[in-house]
Amino acid sequence: MTEYRSDLLRLLDERGYIHQITDAQGLDSLAAGGIVPGYIGFDPTAPSLHVGSLVQIMLLRRMQQSGHKPIVLMGGGTGKIGDPSFKDEARKLLTTDLIAQNVASIKRIFERFLTFGDGPTDAVMVDNADWLDKLEYIPFLRDVGQHFSINRMLSFDSVKLRLDREQSLSFLEFNYMILQAYDFMELARRRSCRLQMGGSDQWGNIVNGIELSRRMLGQEVYGVTTPLITTADGGKMGKTMSGAVWLNEDALPAYDYWQFWRNTHDKDVGRFLRLFTDLPLDEIARLEALEGQEINQAKIVLANEATTMCRGAEAAAAAAETARKTFEEGQAGGDLPTLSVPDGSIAIVDALVGLGLVASKGEARRLIKGGGARVDGEKVSDEAAMVTIGEAGVKLSAGKKAHGVLTR
Repeated sequence: MTEYRSDLLRLLDERGYIHQITDAQGLDSLAAGGIVPGYIGFDPTAPSLHVGSLVQIMLLRRMQQSGHKPIVLMGGGTGKIGDPSFKDEARKLLTTDLIAQNVASIKRIFERFLTFGDGPTDAVMVDNADWLDKLEYIPFLRDVGQHFSINRMLSFDSVKLRLDREQSLSFLEFNYMILQAYDFMELARRRSCRLQMGGSDQWGNIVNGIELSRRMLGQEVYGVTTPLITTADGGKMGKTMSGAVWLNEDALPAYDYWQFWRNTHDKDVGRFLRLFTDLPLDEIARLEALEGQEINQAKIVLANEATTMCRGAEAAAAAAETARKTFEEGQAGGDLPTLSVPDGSIAIVDALVGLGLVASKGEARRLIKGGGARVDGEKVSDEAAMVTIGEAGVKLSAGKKAHGVLTR
């Protein structure tokens, strides 16, 4: 690890958040000498963010924990275009009303992780529509466009990959990186923002913003990117068999959120505890050193801590109790996904899909064929089997960790 003077970079480094820094020495000196306002942008393309955005939210939390000022930038303006970075095709364009609804919905999650207010290190939320919607095209081209080289923009991986695959990249999307650079410059001007953070795929956009701020404001600003968070089996963080792991309660039940963390791969436990909880590093070192069945205790701690932070202590405790009853006592806990079957009978394939335990009927049949489907603990081998539901309900299991309840 690099020796940093500032609490900010020391904290980010020891917990594994740093992939690249544009000028580590300069940022370290700045952060050691006073409060640094720093931002991360979030495009409101859905009513909720998912755990793929969580490392960025935690970055803002770490900023605040180390005495600096987090700025949450909502992309009410850029959301009308959509970030083309490493996408195979253009995003579906959203209406202004839908973007506003998504912004309002997403705002709630940040209040779980950050303290908002008017103090020097209190978080603030701003919307880039406040300045982007008012831009005039010709003045923007003249004042800002002159600072961008098309040759350089074409060399960035986010653009180059799309062109190499001969996939269409619209002029609308090509403008995105200019607008994001402009955001950094505007925040430097309006909010004295000196730092932009983001995932490793945002490196080119961040560098553009740094250069634009230097040229238009004569201001030195900095960038930090995080590594791509993948799981030990090579999967993308937050992509599961049944879909995205949403942060908002109304998009994903607390039990399913808890269970996502409980199902963490053994090799990922220590890393995820450092990234996604506030546990002290010595306690994390103790937990990740557990072996055999004992590593499951570390996974439960991870699930409890992560769920408490995102959904609250009560929701985490209820999810943990449901899991305990399900796994230890063989009962069907009250927070498991439930499917009502009024006529009292359903094909097992339909039941597995209806409960969200598998993503498709084909996957359900493969699960049954592989011996992974159980009804009240009994293995089912017939793909055409019907499940009959009594008054007490039926517990359906897909593998050892995914469960649901059928009721009448």
